[in-house]
Order: sequence, then structure tokens, then C-alpha cells
Amino acid sequence: QLQASGGGLVQAGGSLRLSCTASEFTFDHYAIGWFRQAPGMQREGVSWISPNDDSTYYADSVKGRFTASRDNAKNMAYLQMNSLRPEDTGVYYCAADSNPESPYKLWAFEYEKWGQGTQVTVST
Repeated sequence: QLQASGGGLVQAGGSLRLSCTASEFTFDHYAIGWFRQAPGMQREGVSWISPNDDSTYYADSVKGRFTASRDNAKNMAYLQMNSLRPEDTGVYYCAADSNPESPYKLWAFEYEKWGQGTQVTVST
């Protein structure tokens, strides 16, 4: 129902754009979160975007560098990642939350739908 793509290997300072393809649910009823998980680390919330694309929220670690967006007509969400750093390395996941009013925007437990992740590796 959710599939993240667009990861890859990039040098520090570079950019990547991740895509999240949704299917089999009413996409514009859900907030979309992006999460990442580095080896041996807990899953970390990176960004959140409201169902109608009028509000976003970011982890402090990516604020000003990452931009979340979505195209409800295409059932797609995106994460534009600029000025990448080695500490941004990890598997990135998109997830869907049916309760966009929740204050827990970057907490994994809040999300009901998860896709397969895509690997992002940032080299020095």
C-alpha cells in the first residue's frame, strides 16, 4: 500500500528526492510521515505533511534541509533532501496516519500504514 523509492548513494552536500507511492486507501485522508532508521538505531521521525498539503513539520535535525510535499491527484508523497550529511544515512520509510490532529507527528507508533524502505547512503 506504500512504497518508498529514490534512495541511493550520494556525497555529502548532495541531494536526493524520495518518492512514496500509495495505493488501496484514500490517500488524501491521511497525513504522511517520513522516517529513517540507521543500523543499530531506533526509527526516527523526519517529517510530516498534512492530508491537504497545507502544513508540514520537521525534526530539528533536518529542518531547513528537507522538504516534504505531496500530490494527492497522483497518490504520491515526496521528500526533497538537500545538503545531505553522513548522519542522514539510513533506510527511509514513508508511513500514513489517519489521525492528522494527533500531536505525535514524528512518533512511529502513531502510523498505521508502512511501506518498504529505500536506502540512503551519504558518503564523506
